[in-house]
Amino acid sequence: MAKTITLTVKIWRQANADSPGAFEQHILDTISTDMSFLEMLDVLNEKITLSGQEPVAFDHDCREGICGMCGAVVDGTAHGPERETSLCQLHMRHFSDGQTVTIEPFRAKGFPLLKDLTVDRSAFDHIIAAGGYISVNTGSTPDGNALPIAQHLAEQAMDAAACIGCGACVAACPNAAAMLFVSAKISQLALLPQGGPERIKRALSMVTAMDKAGFGNCGNERECENVCPKAISIRNIARLNREYLRAALTAD
Repeated sequence: MAKTITLTVKIWRQANADSPGAFEQHILDTISTDMSFLEMLDVLNEKITLSGQEPVAFDHDCREGICGMCGAVVDGTAHGPERETSLCQLHMRHFSDGQTVTIEPFRAKGFPLLKDLTVDRSAFDHIIAAGGYISVNTGSTPDGNALPIAQHLAEQAMDAAACIGCGACVAACPNAAAMLFVSAKISQLALLPQGGPERIKRALSMVTAMDKAGFGNCGNERECENVCPKAISIRNIARLNREYLRAALTAD
């Protein structure tokens, strides 16, 4: 049976990027431990709205750990204290009665703040548009068995493709680097024969887009790996470095 807890929530409020921000404190009682973290934010917003104030803006969509929309820093950790868990799948049973919970947005130059907990993560879209795809001729669906792929390569590609682009890796990195995200998107194609024809262009274009967006460089701190809800390995960053070096040496 679910029990209820009382929380003191310190949440970041900021009208826009040009306005000063500050933490706002609220006390929430009768929070069910069966609630997800986002459901707790719904309860908070209901309380704020009933008091005549503007609710907290935060990103969410599927609430099933698939879309990568949700994201906030909870008590200093992107997505909160549970490993391999997105914010929407974090449940209140992991918090204690009477606990103070501090919630703030992802902070990075590449993720400019829009409002409260909401940040602009369109830089990831620009990186994908720069090369995170393969070009194919239209027509009938190709035979799934036409290109034999070694099982270990297929599994590694699938592991990299699990990245949902939430941006927690950027928020956790001391340098606000996006290399775990970019390396996952490059790896999932570099490991498969379908990604071969555009391999050189992809590595150069995506890294250039990443740098243009203002993300930092990898410092090998592994904070990105620790907070990733899909357990993307930093081994992909090593592959990214190899792909980029190969592209830089062989590009026309």
